Amino acid sequence: MFDPNAPRKPYLAKGSNVQRCPQCLMAQNYCLCAFRKPVGLITHEAVHICLLMHKEESYKPSNTGRLIEHILPEYTHRFYWHRTEPDPEFIALIKNSKYQPYIIFPGDRGGYEHRVVKKADRSNNKIPLFIILDGSWRQAGRMFRLSQYLQDLPVLPLTTQRHSEYQLRKAPDEFHLCTVEVAIELLAQHGQENAAGELYEYFNKFNTLYAQSRRSARSS
Repeated sequence: MFDPNAPRKPYLAKGSNVQRCPQCLMAQNYCLCAFRKPVGLITHEAVHICLLMHKEESYKPSNTGRLIEHILPEYTHRFYWHRTEPDPEFIALIKNSKYQPYIIFPGDRGGYEHRVVKKADRSNNKIPLFIILDGSWRQAGRMFRLSQYLQDLPVLPLTTQRHSEYQLRKAPDEFHLCTVEVAIELLAQHGQENAAGELYEYFNKFNTLYAQSRRSARSS
């Protein structure tokens, strides 16, 4: 859900004057809220998703992290990224013995090979906590490198041949997924196919309505 108290600069990009739904941030005539259908997860294989969000993402209608919150409200945590002063609640979450945190990040960048794991470990009965760095691709790299409090956490690369269907920002390549697509893949790969399907349908509706709103704005 949109946080009016999130630290941010004024949103002055194209579309900043559009009247938007305060909940989903879509143009009012293309509101997404009616399609929001929260779902649960299979309890014995439950996972949690933590969005570590760059402050500039909180006001962007094109952000897809909020879609995860809409569909998985009981299993999603959101915190804003700070380089040197992380949210104490975020630190408490990653230190909670109930969870095993993993940073979702490529494993082939070099310099942290010792932290890379192939899959989530359930042998200790801890709940996998997947930390997704929610920002632009450049911002995510910076967040990963500069956050000292993340440097001891295991890194779980997302291995997939899925092509991105995200239409609102240009990715470095066709396999570079947006935030919600990362969550969809993580759910599908960890025994939560039903939730992955519901989240995908919601994302697909988001893509469709956003494209329609853009066409309408251009023609008006």
